[in-house]
Amino acid sequence: MTALVVIDVQQAFAVRRDAGRPWANPGAEVAIAALLARFRERGLPVIHVHHHGTDTADDFHRDAPGAQVMACAAPLPGEAVVIKSGSSAFIGTDLAERLAALGNPPLVIAGGAANYCVNSTVRMAGNLGYDVTIASDALINFGQRLGDGRVMPATDVLALILADLDGEFGRVEPSGQIIARL
Repeated sequence: MTALVVIDVQQAFAVRRDAGRPWANPGAEVAIAALLARFRERGLPVIHVHHHGTDTADDFHRDAPGAQVMACAAPLPGEAVVIKSGSSAFIGTDLAERLAALGNPPLVIAGGAANYCVNSTVRMAGNLGYDVTIASDALINFGQRLGDGRVMPATDVLALILADLDGEFGRVEPSGQIIARL
């Protein structure tokens, strides 16, 4: 049995994209929806992680429109929802306990942002001994401003994150390959 962990697929990311900040994976919503459909079809566990910032000015504050879940990742009744306020889905949440109750299954991780919450969650999962697969095309991320003012394009940010994670903290695979294996 494998569990799908969908991290922070919330409206704040869509708003940023629609305001002109392109994602590295323009088809991320389709890939996320396809993973969810396959896991649900197979009766496999799905855990949704939602970020709720503690600052009322945060786009992800629980009362802000940006905290709303994107349609492609809306939880179904009975699916677990974990609320976090930090970067890793393991810190300050009951994610580890939920996974333990499932027998600590292998994990497939999708969502956003790849270089923030997905990165820290995958690293922690790998360090905790989970068998992790990162769905490379089901990740949301943007470009990143570097210390010297240059902006690293979103595709380069994603490529670097995936290269850092692959083989060290998990495996990187496209969603189609993951779906075919389930």
